[in-house]
Amino acid sequence: MKNIIRIFVFALLLLAAFSFAVVKGESNYAVAQAAPGEVEVKIDNFSFGPQSLSVSSGTKVTWKNRDDIPHTVVSTEGVFKSRVLDTDETFSFTFDKPGTYAYFCSVHPKMTGQVVVK
Repeated sequence: MKNIIRIFVFALLLLAAFSFAVVKGESNYAVAQAAPGEVEVKIDNFSFGPQSLSVSSGTKVTWKNRDDIPHTVVSTEGVFKSRVLDTDETFSFTFDKPGTYAYFCSVHPKMTGQVVVK
């Protein structure tokens, strides 16, 4: 009976670890959610990660270019626009109003993302 309980507990721990790894993973298509504060979006391998971000009003979002080529962060509605960001440079914007803010890289227009503010 003790062996069955040990196997069951081990299986639960393994499942929990796997679930945590999947949730913690950084898929470009994942939707990250955050409370007000600060959130970072990585720019790497010609993509924004996470590609879609859900935050509360008042959250400061910082994009950091971890790619080895320049990128920008430009709102499709003209709400914000970064200068060209070289490797390890950042751009920040605080989202004070609810809405969906789509953005792209003006150097590589196929790179897109969005911030949903609730």
